[in-house]
Amino acid sequence: MKIIGLTGGIASGKSTVSNYLEALGFPVIDADLIAREIVEIGQPALEEIALTFGKQVLNEDGGLNRKALGEIVFSSEYLLKKLNRITHPRIINEITNRIELYRIKGKNSILFLDAALLIEMNMRKLVDEVWLVKVDQETQIRRLMNRDGFSVTEAKKRINAQMSMNEKEKYADVILDNNKGMDELYMQIQMQLARVTGNFSEG
Repeated sequence: MKIIGLTGGIASGKSTVSNYLEALGFPVIDADLIAREIVEIGQPALEEIALTFGKQVLNEDGGLNRKALGEIVFSSEYLLKKLNRITHPRIINEITNRIELYRIKGKNSILFLDAALLIEMNMRKLVDEVWLVKVDQETQIRRLMNRDGFSVTEAKKRINAQMSMNEKEKYADVILDNNKGMDELYMQIQMQLARVTGNFSEG
Protein backbone atom coordinates (compact mmCIF):
# COMPACT_ATOMS: atom_id res chain seq x y z
CA MET A 1 0.00 0.00 0.00
CA LYS A 2 1.30 3.43 -0.98
CA ILE A 3 0.65 6.22 1.51
CA ILE A 4 0.59 9.78 0.20
CA GLY A 5 0.73 12.74 2.57
CA LEU A 6 -1.40 15.71 1.56
CA THR A 7 -0.46 19.02 3.16
CA GLY A 8 -0.58 22.76 2.66
CA GLY A 9 -0.85 26.02 4.53
CA ILE A 10 -4.06 27.17 6.15
CA ALA A 11 -6.72 28.12 3.56
CA SER A 12 -4.56 26.72 0.75
CA GLY A 13 -7.31 24.54 -0.70
CA LYS A 14 -6.03 21.30 0.80
CA SER A 15 -9.55 20.27 1.85
CA THR A 16 -10.74 20.80 -1.73
CA VAL A 17 -8.11 18.34 -2.93
CA SER A 18 -8.95 15.90 -0.13
CA ASN A 19 -12.67 16.02 -0.92
CA TYR A 20 -11.96 15.48 -4.62
CA LEU A 21 -9.82 12.42 -3.86
CA GLU A 22 -12.57 10.98 -1.64
CA ALA A 23 -15.13 11.60 -4.37
CA LEU A 24 -12.92 9.55 -6.70
CA GLY A 25 -13.03 6.70 -4.19
CA PHE A 26 -9.64 7.04 -2.52
CA PRO A 27 -9.53 6.55 1.28
CA VAL A 28 -8.39 9.62 3.22
CA ILE A 29 -7.31 9.83 6.86
CA ASP A 30 -8.19 13.35 8.02
CA ALA A 31 -5.79 14.59 10.71
CA ASP A 32 -7.94 17.66 11.38
CA LEU A 33 -10.95 15.46 12.10
CA ILE A 34 -8.85 13.35 14.46
CA ALA A 35 -7.63 16.53 16.16
CA ARG A 36 -11.26 17.41 16.85
CA GLU A 37 -12.14 13.93 18.07
CA ILE A 38 -9.37 13.82 20.68
CA VAL A 39 -10.65 17.00 22.37
CA GLU A 40 -14.31 15.98 22.59
CA ILE A 41 -16.03 16.01 25.98
CA GLY A 42 -14.70 13.22 28.17
CA GLN A 43 -11.39 12.89 26.34
CA PRO A 44 -8.17 13.16 28.42
CA ALA A 45 -6.74 15.80 26.07
CA LEU A 46 -9.64 18.16 26.77
CA GLU A 47 -9.16 17.80 30.52
CA GLU A 48 -5.45 18.54 30.16
CA ILE A 49 -6.15 21.59 27.98
CA ALA A 50 -8.60 22.97 30.57
CA LEU A 51 -6.06 22.42 33.36
CA THR A 52 -3.32 24.12 31.33
CA PHE A 53 -5.20 27.11 29.89
CA GLY A 54 -8.08 27.56 32.33
CA LYS A 55 -11.83 27.10 32.16
CA GLN A 56 -12.18 30.12 29.87
CA VAL A 57 -11.36 27.78 26.96
CA LEU A 58 -14.49 25.72 27.66
CA ASN A 59 -18.07 26.35 26.59
CA GLU A 60 -20.93 26.20 29.09
CA ASP A 61 -21.57 22.56 28.16
CA GLY A 62 -17.95 21.66 28.93
CA GLY A 63 -16.91 21.40 25.30
CA LEU A 64 -13.87 23.13 23.84
CA ASN A 65 -14.26 26.79 22.88
CA ARG A 66 -11.94 26.79 19.87
CA LYS A 67 -12.14 30.53 19.34
CA ALA A 68 -11.13 31.28 22.93
CA LEU A 69 -8.29 28.76 22.82
CA GLY A 70 -7.13 30.07 19.46
CA GLU A 71 -6.95 33.64 20.73
CA ILE A 72 -4.68 32.45 23.53
CA VAL A 73 -2.29 30.13 21.71
CA PHE A 74 -1.93 32.03 18.44
CA SER A 75 -0.69 35.09 20.31
CA SER A 76 2.22 33.20 21.88
CA GLU A 77 4.61 30.68 20.35
CA TYR A 78 5.30 29.34 23.85
CA LEU A 79 1.62 28.68 24.57
CA LEU A 80 1.08 27.14 21.14
CA LYS A 81 3.91 24.71 21.85
CA LYS A 82 2.27 23.83 25.18
CA LEU A 83 -0.96 23.00 23.36
CA ASN A 84 0.89 20.99 20.72
CA ARG A 85 2.61 18.91 23.41
CA ILE A 86 -0.84 17.89 24.63
CA THR A 87 -2.47 17.17 21.28
CA HIS A 88 0.21 16.12 18.79
CA PRO A 89 1.27 12.79 20.36
CA ARG A 90 -2.37 11.73 20.60
CA ILE A 91 -3.07 12.72 16.99
CA ILE A 92 -0.02 10.85 15.68
CA ASN A 93 -0.91 7.77 17.72
CA GLU A 94 -4.45 7.68 16.30
CA ILE A 95 -3.21 8.25 12.74
CA THR A 96 -0.70 5.40 13.12
CA ASN A 97 -3.47 3.10 14.39
CA ARG A 98 -5.73 3.94 11.44
CA ILE A 99 -2.94 3.39 8.91
CA GLU A 100 -2.33 -0.03 10.44
CA LEU A 101 -6.04 -0.88 10.13
CA TYR A 102 -5.93 -0.08 6.41
CA ARG A 103 -2.84 -2.28 6.07
CA ILE A 104 -4.61 -5.17 7.80
CA LYS A 105 -7.69 -4.82 5.59
CA GLY A 106 -5.44 -4.81 2.53
CA LYS A 107 -8.16 -3.49 0.23
CA ASN A 108 -6.51 -0.24 -0.83
CA SER A 109 -3.43 0.24 -2.97
CA ILE A 110 -3.29 3.99 -2.23
CA LEU A 111 -4.11 5.77 1.04
CA PHE A 112 -4.00 9.53 1.57
CA LEU A 113 -3.13 11.25 4.85
CA ASP A 114 -4.56 14.77 4.92
CA ALA A 115 -2.58 16.78 7.49
CA ALA A 116 -1.89 20.53 7.50
CA LEU A 117 1.01 19.98 9.92
CA LEU A 118 2.37 16.86 8.24
CA ILE A 119 5.89 18.29 8.07
CA GLU A 120 5.85 20.24 11.35
CA MET A 121 4.67 17.16 13.27
CA ASN A 122 7.36 14.98 11.70
CA MET A 123 4.80 12.71 10.03
CA ARG A 124 6.85 12.60 6.84
CA LYS A 125 8.13 9.22 8.04
CA LEU A 126 4.58 7.82 7.91
CA VAL A 127 4.15 8.45 4.17
CA ASP A 128 5.86 7.45 0.94
CA GLU A 129 5.59 10.86 -0.69
CA VAL A 130 4.26 14.34 0.08
CA TRP A 131 1.84 16.39 -2.01
CA LEU A 132 1.82 20.10 -1.16
CA VAL A 133 -1.13 22.32 -2.10
CA LYS A 134 0.37 25.75 -2.76
CA VAL A 135 -1.33 29.13 -2.90
CA ASP A 136 -0.08 32.71 -2.53
CA GLN A 137 -0.39 34.42 0.85
CA GLU A 138 -2.78 37.11 -0.40
CA THR A 139 -5.24 34.37 -1.34
CA GLN A 140 -4.81 32.70 2.06
CA ILE A 141 -5.58 35.96 3.86
CA ARG A 142 -8.63 36.66 1.70
CA ARG A 143 -10.02 33.15 2.23
CA LEU A 144 -9.52 33.31 6.01
CA MET A 145 -11.28 36.67 6.17
CA ASN A 146 -14.20 35.42 4.07
CA ARG A 147 -14.43 31.91 5.55
CA ASP A 148 -13.71 32.51 9.23
CA GLY A 149 -14.41 36.22 9.66
CA PHE A 150 -10.80 36.97 10.65
CA SER A 151 -9.28 40.42 10.48
CA VAL A 152 -6.12 40.83 8.39
CA THR A 153 -4.06 40.71 11.60
CA GLU A 154 -5.77 37.53 12.83
CA ALA A 155 -5.35 35.87 9.43
CA LYS A 156 -1.63 36.68 9.35
CA LYS A 157 -1.20 35.29 12.89
CA ARG A 158 -2.68 31.95 11.81
CA ILE A 159 -0.54 31.83 8.67
CA ASN A 160 2.66 32.80 10.51
CA ALA A 161 2.03 30.14 13.18
CA GLN A 162 2.71 27.52 10.50
CA MET A 163 5.82 26.73 8.53
CA SER A 164 6.14 29.03 5.51
CA MET A 165 5.05 27.75 2.13
CA ASN A 166 8.60 28.14 0.79
CA GLU A 167 9.94 25.98 3.62
CA LYS A 168 7.25 23.33 3.06
CA GLU A 169 8.26 23.12 -0.60
CA LYS A 170 11.64 21.70 0.43
CA TYR A 171 9.89 18.59 1.77
CA ALA A 172 7.36 18.15 -1.05
CA ASP A 173 7.62 15.51 -3.75
CA VAL A 174 4.69 17.02 -5.65
CA ILE A 175 3.45 20.63 -5.69
CA LEU A 176 -0.19 21.28 -6.62
CA ASP A 177 -0.54 24.93 -7.66
CA ASN A 178 -3.92 26.22 -6.50
CA ASN A 179 -3.53 29.75 -7.86
CA LYS A 180 -5.00 28.95 -11.27
CA GLY A 181 -8.58 27.84 -10.60
CA MET A 182 -10.38 24.57 -9.89
CA ASP A 183 -10.16 23.03 -13.36
CA GLU A 184 -6.39 23.46 -13.42
CA LEU A 185 -6.10 22.04 -9.89
CA TYR A 186 -8.15 18.95 -10.76
CA MET A 187 -6.05 18.42 -13.89
CA GLN A 188 -2.86 18.44 -11.79
CA ILE A 189 -4.40 15.91 -9.39
CA GLN A 190 -5.41 13.62 -12.25
CA MET A 191 -1.88 13.74 -13.67
CA GLN A 192 -0.38 12.74 -10.32
CA LEU A 193 -2.95 9.98 -9.81
CA ALA A 194 -2.08 8.64 -13.26
CA ARG A 195 1.58 8.61 -12.25
CA VAL A 196 1.12 6.77 -8.95
CA THR A 197 -1.41 4.28 -10.32
CA GLY A 198 0.46 3.75 -13.59
CA ASN A 199 -2.73 4.60 -15.44
CA PHE A 200 -1.36 6.99 -18.05
CA SER A 201 -3.53 7.73 -21.07
CA GLU A 202 -2.11 8.00 -24.57
CA GLY A 203 -2.07 11.28 -26.48
